[in-house]
Amino acid sequence: MHIERLDHLVLTVADIERTCAFYGAVLGFRVETFGSGRTALVFGQQKINLHLAGHEFEPKALAPTPGSGDLCLIASTPLAEVIAELGSAQVAIEEGPADRTGACAPLRSVYVRDPDHNLIEISNYVS
Repeated sequence: MHIERLDHLVLTVADIERTCAFYGAVLGFRVETFGSGRTALVFGQQKINLHLAGHEFEPKALAPTPGSGDLCLIASTPLAEVIAELGSAQVAIEEGPADRTGACAPLRSVYVRDPDHNLIEISNYVS
């Protein structure tokens, strides 16, 4: 078996509208409705499907919980600009810039929290 890439992942959230507002306004994700009223956050060739806590779609994770996610997103925007945009949006940087190890190359990252307190790492590859 050869797995090529990640297509989507699921975040369980307390408030879908609040989550969409954050990811749309701060990170530039597109909000998409699919299926029978389901919601996804689309970026690049990936998406994050959203499940409302207590109303998850089956099958689901064993213990879906808002705030249990830890994601690393690769930005094509230089990290200095990312930091400036986060400041303009009044999103606190929890940690960073910090050097990290990514799947393909070294990373330079900052960490923020979304409305459910999921940890969101925003990174640039370092050559």
